[in-house]
Amino acid sequence: GKRYKREVLKIRWKGKNIYDVLELTVDEALSFFSELQGIVKKLEILSSVGLGYLRLGQPLSTLSGGEAQRLKISSELAISNRKNYLYILDEPSVGLHPHDIKKLLIVLDKLVDAGNTVIMVEHNIDIIKYADWIIDLGPGGGVDGGRVVASGSPELLMESVESATGIALRDN
Repeated sequence: GKRYKREVLKIRWKGKNIYDVLELTVDEALSFFSELQGIVKKLEILSSVGLGYLRLGQPLSTLSGGEAQRLKISSELAISNRKNYLYILDEPSVGLHPHDIKKLLIVLDKLVDAGNTVIMVEHNIDIIKYADWIIDLGPGGGVDGGRVVASGSPELLMESVESATGIALRDN
């Protein structure tokens, strides 16, 4: 029932075998591996983006879209000294619960704070208002768009009369 040979399950470290360790949540594993700083650093990243409840051995197929998104971006954060990278994201909030969107913004902040640049195509006004700089293309979509209608900080776009994004920011 535990997918491991009996001989493997007899091997223990700090009283736990491989099955027991993979059943730990990220937050539980933080204390279990407390003296192994290389492991702790990676677990702290997962915990800081709200994934502390995931089990270490949890199949990826059981993750929600928001969990998978945060896990992928967290793996970038776990690479030490990753600076001056450009991340281009295409509508990262699609399908995410509002709670997951807040967690996603925390992860994106960490990427920027580490010295990276994040560019994204996004239609979710809650994420757009969080941006440092917005380039609003339009005035419509498809053949009716493609022109820079406005660009600047969210506050600056709110002053634009041509920008649909600026109007949405004002109304939100």
